[in-house]
Amino acid sequence: MSIWGKIAGAGVGLAVGGPLGALVGAVAGHLVIDRALADDEVVFTVALIALSAKMAKADGEVTQAEIRAFEEVLKVPESERANVYRVYQIAQQDVAGFQAYAAQVARIYRDRPAMLEDVLDALFHIAKADKHLHPAELEYLRTVADVFGLSEVEFARIRASHLGTDRADPYLVLGITPDISSEDLKKAYRRLVRENHPDTLMARGVPKELVSIANEKLAMINVAYEKILRQRGL
Repeated sequence: MSIWGKIAGAGVGLAVGGPLGALVGAVAGHLVIDRALADDEVVFTVALIALSAKMAKADGEVTQAEIRAFEEVLKVPESERANVYRVYQIAQQDVAGFQAYAAQVARIYRDRPAMLEDVLDALFHIAKADKHLHPAELEYLRTVADVFGLSEVEFARIRASHLGTDRADPYLVLGITPDISSEDLKKAYRRLVRENHPDTLMARGVPKELVSIANEKLAMINVAYEKILRQRGL
């Protein structure tokens, strides 16, 4: 069954629980019990729908362009757009703040911090889909990262990897400092490549629809690494 077929299932809200489960439950029309979720793809995608819906309101206006960008990034099939849009709309109107959604995601992935970075990567990708990252959106992303327990240094690295190395310090993109040895530089680069490889993301439970984000981030990491190698004459 596709990820969208799973989300449309009557039992999803029961499985997710908490504010995310209540969100899907409101669409499915059933009560929600707060218990753990076994399907990582489902919780990841529901979390992304909820958090991106809230982010769309960060600059004070929700536009059709933002909604289209969300649909394009998640590759929502035409047959499921009505269901997904209902979840999206309810999330925007929900009295629960985005911090409640982010806090639940942080609890679910507390033992798998790489998944939290995957969620933030996806949100960055959606935020810049219109070729403009509004200051309010950036502040929203910073707050989500804080709720996730990511440090300022980690957030700066993730932000730099999405802005492009023409405007970012290549050392920052790799999460290292200029005084790093060439051997440790190579180790840091290889670790980031391994953690952000599409196969690794899919093994973690990130939906296949979002593999393009991993490819984009890997490209930025490679550019940063090559730039440092040139600077060092390596």
